[in-house]
Amino acid sequence: SVSGAFWEHLRHLGLQDFPRGLGSWNKSRFDACTRPRKGQPGLGADPAGQEEAMPLGDESPEALMELLSDWHSPWALPPDCSPQDQHLREMAVLAPELVRGSRIFQVLRSLRIVGKGVEEVDNGLLQLQQLEELILSANQISSITSANLPRTLKVLELCCNAVADLQDLCTQPPPELQHLGLGYNRLCGPSQDKYLTADFWPNLVSLDLSFNNFTDLLGLVSQLSSLQKLRILVLQGNPLVLIPTYRGFLVDSLPKLSILDDIHIGPDERHQFHGLARQPELIRSEARVVVSIGEIKGVPDPSARQLLEVGSEAPVITYSYCVMYKF
Repeated sequence: SVSGAFWEHLRHLGLQDFPRGLGSWNKSRFDACTRPRKGQPGLGADPAGQEEAMPLGDESPEALMELLSDWHSPWALPPDCSPQDQHLREMAVLAPELVRGSRIFQVLRSLRIVGKGVEEVDNGLLQLQQLEELILSANQISSITSANLPRTLKVLELCCNAVADLQDLCTQPPPELQHLGLGYNRLCGPSQDKYLTADFWPNLVSLDLSFNNFTDLLGLVSQLSSLQKLRILVLQGNPLVLIPTYRGFLVDSLPKLSILDDIHIGPDERHQFHGLARQPELIRSEARVVVSIGEIKGVPDPSARQLLEVGSEAPVITYSYCVMYKF
């Protein structure tokens, strides 16, 4: 489950291990923040306004932070450390009490669980009450129950999973979601088209449906046209992109779109395809595929003719090949 992967990820971060967390290296510093001094309920500041000497055995916050940033340190952050992980590890040095136990739920705004074999999005996520970004790419998720998603989500990335049906996701979707990533899944149109409307995603700005099995261009566009805030759309890798008028029809049908298939839509392109949306009859139920083969190695050239002497009775050997494309 996502919760299990999350807790395993926290253990991997070692937020309670030196130089992070609470321990003999900083215990007196945080005791000072809560213990009254000389009859006064202060926050640990010296009455004269001067810093106290660092107790023996304690490390300063600057020294501990240097252990995270110095590449020669065994506690240095790895080069591929995500911004969220870096933030948590630094917070575990400067304010370790904020990442202890359930308090960490209040500071997490981004969660990235990639390639961990997750199959279930469980209700443990609801504890992350401030979560805005959830990245669950390259797992084994086939269905998502929307009731288990925090209502604060703005980014949901589910690329490279096994999602084939959006019904459960659309039962109670996060109302403020701005990006929905569903590329490289198993979605098929037109049965899933009806879930891609403003009724479910009123604030959607970016939608990735790449490399699925959408085939009905007219049906899909009729649903997407209700997404008034949609500016970025990715459909490449679907059968419908093989329709000759695919890009022009989309550009004219969705006038607020800024980027289609990672290519910016400029004024010239809009002018070129102006009026195409009013001519759906141009969209034929056929596709055009151009295949170019640069070089083939390891097989005889069928165009090379065998040279035989005049009157020779040797058999003539010819070669022919058949290439098949299965859709």
